[in-house]
Amino acid sequence: MGSGLLSIAEVAGVRPFAFADSVGEDAAMTRPGRISRRKFLGAAAGASAAASSLSCGPHGLFGIFRSFRPTILGGVGSGDVTHDAAIVRSAANRPGRMTVEWATVESLKDATQVVGPDAVSRTGFTAQVDLTGLPADTRVFYRVRFESLDDFSMSEPVTGSFRTAPAPGTPPARDVTIVWSGDTAGQGWGIDPARGGMPIYAAMTALDPDLFIHSGDTIYADVPIPETVALPDGSAWKNIVMPAKSKPAQSLAEFRANHAYNLLADGVRTFNARVPIIAQWDDHEVRNNWFPGQRIDDPRYDERDADVLAARARQAFMEYMPIRPGATDPGRIYRNYAYGPLVEVFVVDERSYRGPNSPNRQTSLGRAAEFLGPPQLEWLKRALAASTATWKVIASDMPMSCVAKDGKTDYEAWANGEPGAPLGRELELANLLSFIKQTRVRNVVFVTADVHFAANLHYHPDRATAFKAFDPFWEFISGPLHAGGFGPSQLDKTFGPEYRWKSTPAKQGIGPGHGYGHFGMIRVDATSRVMSVTQHDIAGREIARQEIEPVA
Repeated sequence: MGSGLLSIAEVAGVRPFAFADSVGEDAAMTRPGRISRRKFLGAAAGASAAASSLSCGPHGLFGIFRSFRPTILGGVGSGDVTHDAAIVRSAANRPGRMTVEWATVESLKDATQVVGPDAVSRTGFTAQVDLTGLPADTRVFYRVRFESLDDFSMSEPVTGSFRTAPAPGTPPARDVTIVWSGDTAGQGWGIDPARGGMPIYAAMTALDPDLFIHSGDTIYADVPIPETVALPDGSAWKNIVMPAKSKPAQSLAEFRANHAYNLLADGVRTFNARVPIIAQWDDHEVRNNWFPGQRIDDPRYDERDADVLAARARQAFMEYMPIRPGATDPGRIYRNYAYGPLVEVFVVDERSYRGPNSPNRQTSLGRAAEFLGPPQLEWLKRALAASTATWKVIASDMPMSCVAKDGKTDYEAWANGEPGAPLGRELELANLLSFIKQTRVRNVVFVTADVHFAANLHYHPDRATAFKAFDPFWEFISGPLHAGGFGPSQLDKTFGPEYRWKSTPAKQGIGPGHGYGHFGMIRVDATSRVMSVTQHDIAGREIARQEIEPVA
C-alpha cells in the first residue's frame, strides 16, 4: 500500500495476505475484503484509535497492532496418522507459538497439552506438531491455539479430530475406508461460495473415511484463477480471486498463496478438520510437466530454472501439507504407513527423481529412463516385502498405462505408447512388477489420479504382448476433485491393461460447474478382508463398484 499503513481488514487479521510473505484468510470471510460484523467493528475501533495517536511508542500505532491477538488462518488439518501418532498443522496471521491439546472425548476434558514450534516468517507462519503416545484405533479430538510471541495473547481455538490406526499385530475389529483423488483448482475452477465452494469435499466428508490420499496436483501453481467461468445455462461460476492466483507462481510467497487459496473453501476446511490426509505431489505444485534440470521456455516466467521453482514449491508443500519429516531427509515425500493389519499405504514420488521427459524408448535402465529413481525403487521393494498387511495400496500420482504426451515427441508418465517389450520408464515398472511376483508379495493394488477421469483397469500377463513376468493386478484411477475433465486416455498395452469401467466427460474441460468430478473409495471388510473399490461422482453418488478377493 502506498501509505505504508495496514487497512482495517489487515489490522483485524483477516486479509487475504498474512504478514510478510505468508498468505491466508480467516474463516469468517467469504470474499477477499469482506469480514464479519464483529471483526469489522473491532478493526474500526482500532483504526479510530490509530488515527488519534500515530506515534510509534508503546501506546501508539504499533502498540495497537500488537493488541490484536493472533488469528488462525485456513483452519486445521491432520495427516500421516499411525496407530500412536499424527501430524497436526495450522497457520496464524502473525508470529505465534502453536499449542495443541488432545483428548479422546469431544469436550477435551483432561486434555493433554503439547507445545509446538513457533509459526514465524521463515515458515510462512505455518506450524506442525507431531502428536505421539496416542491410543490406537481411537478417535482423537484436538484443539489448536497460537500464542503471540510479543504480547502473549492467545488466538481463538480451532478444533478437529481424526481416528488413529489399529495397533499392528491385532485382529481387525472394524472395516477400513480410504478415499482418494487428485487435482484441485485446475483449469480455472476456483472457489464459488454460492455453489458450494469446492463441493466434492463435502461429499467425501459425508462418507466419514479413515484416510484421504490426495494423489497429487494438490494445487495448480501454474494456472491462474479468473473471476468467472461461463456455464451452459448462461450463468457463471464466480471464483474468489486474489492477486497471487492471477499469474503462475514463482516466488515462495506465491506458492504458499496457492495452498492458502484452497483453504478459503468452507468445505475444504471442514474436511481437513475431520479426515487425515496422506499427501502426494505431482507437476502442478510447481508447473505443468516439470522435471529436474528443466530449463523453462515460457515468457510468463522470470525464473527459468525448474529446480529453483521446485525448491520453493517443495517448501510451501511441506508447510501446508501435514507430512511427517523423514529422519534423514526432512523434505522426502515418498513414505509408507500401515493402517492396522488390513491396509498399508505406500506413497511414491514420481516427480522429484525422474529423468527428463523424452520419447521414452531407452533399452536399459539408467538416468535417462528413471522415474522413481534407484533409491526410491529399492525402498519400495523392501517396504512391500516387509509388509504384513493384507492389502498393499501403492499411491502412484501418475497412471501406469494411460498415454500422456509432453509435446509432440516426449512422454510425461510411465507409458510410451508402444505395446511391445518395456522401454524407457517402463523398465522400472517391469522391475517392480517382477519383484512383486518373485517374492510373492500378494494383494497389491495401485490408486492414482492425474488424468482427469475415473477408471478401473485390470492388468494380466495373458494380455501383454511381450513382457509376462508379473501377476495380475488392479489399477484404480479417480479424479478430478475440482478441475476440468478430460480423457479417457489411450492405453499402452505393454502390461496387458484393459478398461473394466471408465467415465467420460460429456465435453472436454467441463468441471464442477457442470457437475463433473470424481473420487474413489476403498473399503476393506474386517471379517472377509475383501476389498471393495467404489467410484463416486461430485455429489458422492456411487457410480461404479469392483470387489477383489484377497489372495493368500
